[in-house]
Amino acid sequence: MHTLRRMSETTKVADGVWRVAGDFRKAMNVFLIEDDGGVTMYDAGTKGMVKPIRRAADELGGLKRIVLGHAHHDHRGSAPGLGVPVLCHPDEVADAEGDGGYHTFDIEQVPWWFSRAVYPILLKRIWDGGPVKISDTVSEGDEVAGFKVVHFPGHAVGLIGLWREADRLALVSDTIYQVNSIRLKALPEDVRPMVPHPVWAHDYRRSIESVRKLASLGATAIWPGHEDAVEGTEEEVRARLERAADRATAEPGT
Repeated sequence: MHTLRRMSETTKVADGVWRVAGDFRKAMNVFLIEDDGGVTMYDAGTKGMVKPIRRAADELGGLKRIVLGHAHHDHRGSAPGLGVPVLCHPDEVADAEGDGGYHTFDIEQVPWWFSRAVYPILLKRIWDGGPVKISDTVSEGDEVAGFKVVHFPGHAVGLIGLWREADRLALVSDTIYQVNSIRLKALPEDVRPMVPHPVWAHDYRRSIESVRKLASLGATAIWPGHEDAVEGTEEEVRARLERAADRATAEPGT
């Protein structure tokens, strides 16, 4: 049986930024950001990641606060178990303190029977730590540990990313997917990244617009909520994001 330590790993991905990758296939990402002697965490992964997150944060001076990219079950999961203030976008408070956005999902339209059957179990029983009390909110333009907050609505109404212009780094939660959420596996390289599948979208059209907004930033490294980064020159990254938005516009779910 895998231990929690084997099911997670912590790596430095940029100056003052560490990725804790854990849970299933180490595909759930949270990010620890240097912040006045401790760390602020962006996104909160799943409830099974509490111990490895706390261990990694303690080695970096201690966890001070959590900023949720959004409130879905696999992004708020560890937050109730870590005992620090939790922040999110104002539009995401109700879902963070409520059902994790489950009411926005169209699970009956998931096109593969196995995922259609297993997702309610994963979301509600395996990944989620439950509702989390929000202590404060952050909005577009606010600063968090040297990053600027950017609002990327669509997949979730209050989805936010963090953008650091100095090194063209973006942490974006589920603004983009590097995973096939229907087949529960990584996407082939030739179709990475993609707009999150419409069955999970609060507003699929706005999620496509948010990918184009992300493309306009000029990032050279974009870390999503699952799997690995999208990296390259500004032109290369922008082109990949625009292709993803174009595919989603032409054929939703691709």
